[in-house]
Amino acid sequence: METLIATSVLGLLCLAAEIFNGRKILAPLVILGLLAILVWNALAWNTNISYYNDMFRFDNFAVAFSGLLILFSVFIVVLGLDFYKEQPSHWSDYLSIFLFTLCGAVILTGYNNLVMLFLGIEILSISLYIMAGSNKRDLSSNEAGMKYFLMGSFASGILLFGIALIYGASGSFNLQEIQAASLHNPAHPMLISGVLLLMIGLFFKVSAAPFHFWSPDVYQGSPALVTAFMASVAKISAMAAFYRLAAIGLPSLMPQLEMVFMIVVALTICTGNILAMVQDNFKRMLAFSGISHAGYMLLALLSASLADSEILLYYAFAYGAANIAAFGVAITVFKFMKNENADAFRGLIKKQPLLAVCLIIALLSMASMPPLAGFWAKYFVFSAAIGKGYLPLVVIGIINSLFGVYYYFKIIAAMLLKPSDETAVTPPLSYVIVIVLCTLIVVALGIVPDVILSLL
Repeated sequence: METLIATSVLGLLCLAAEIFNGRKILAPLVILGLLAILVWNALAWNTNISYYNDMFRFDNFAVAFSGLLILFSVFIVVLGLDFYKEQPSHWSDYLSIFLFTLCGAVILTGYNNLVMLFLGIEILSISLYIMAGSNKRDLSSNEAGMKYFLMGSFASGILLFGIALIYGASGSFNLQEIQAASLHNPAHPMLISGVLLLMIGLFFKVSAAPFHFWSPDVYQGSPALVTAFMASVAKISAMAAFYRLAAIGLPSLMPQLEMVFMIVVALTICTGNILAMVQDNFKRMLAFSGISHAGYMLLALLSASLADSEILLYYAFAYGAANIAAFGVAITVFKFMKNENADAFRGLIKKQPLLAVCLIIALLSMASMPPLAGFWAKYFVFSAAIGKGYLPLVVIGIINSLFGVYYYFKIIAAMLLKPSDETAVTPPLSYVIVIVLCTLIVVALGIVPDVILSLL
């Protein structure tokens, strides 16, 4: 809970800095503050404390995922040093909104009450609606913000209706009491209806098919740094929330919901990979790639228990680090090439070998090439799924992973094989630091995966 309070206070300090004209100290204040919060968060390991009448539990699951989200947020803020340098008057606004978004994400990792789940989702979502449409002079950004707001509002309404039905059936918002009620009467029609509506709302938040339709347009239209934040912090926190619900609140209902999950997992994996193959816009391609990765992470939910959550943590770490590295390179290339298509990367290996190598490693990891972290992430998910009897889904996942190789290699081929033009690409030092660190994380996790798997 201290992590959540400290992050909120840091966001308020950003707003206060604007009032007192302290913009110059904002960046170091936020970066050092987040690193301090990261250390403070780690010190809460094995404490397992509950707060506010057991509405929020800061157990090891929450500590691990909160730490991961804080680390990724530090990377995003460092990238923002150059990304927003031409908008100094709004720098404090962007930082505070990023931090408040992180507050919502932290709530999602440790909630133990459906009211807290709703609050966390709304804090996260409302902040992202603003950030998606923050480039007010860009029509595509305005469109992205409006689409995200409208679709997200409908999803939140459905989710809230589901929570109301679950409360009507169980008499409680507490996850343990909902689990007890489901054990007592697992066929209660109001309970089943509420759980299905709640799942629809969460499927939307993680951009799972067939509730994925907002994701490509919003990713493409939003500022690239906001897209990177959505693809890493927002998606991982929503997935952690979904996993916590399945592992603590609904384990006895999972057998009844198994077919629904299996259909959604298969649709999500196929939709994401197949549609990514025909995309030329880089951000749109990564949006569909993110949809497919959501399908692989949802596959872990079919055998959800907090004892198995290290697989999801490892997958989230590998996926998030590769995504931030890829977006770090892409933002630099977009800035100089004035183009967001795959063709913008042509000849990058000659112009910026370091950036090209880092992007190749990130894309190969997302394509599940050994021995990188992305390979082991899918290996662990597939191994657990086979152990639970989901071999058909594993076969679908492996076949679709081959499709993924195709569209990732389109970018790699453009960097290595296409001739470069005369446009120079000069990355700021902050970008190089983040890109290299994320790439090293991807490589290191592939070499020593047990470091993460032994945490939970």
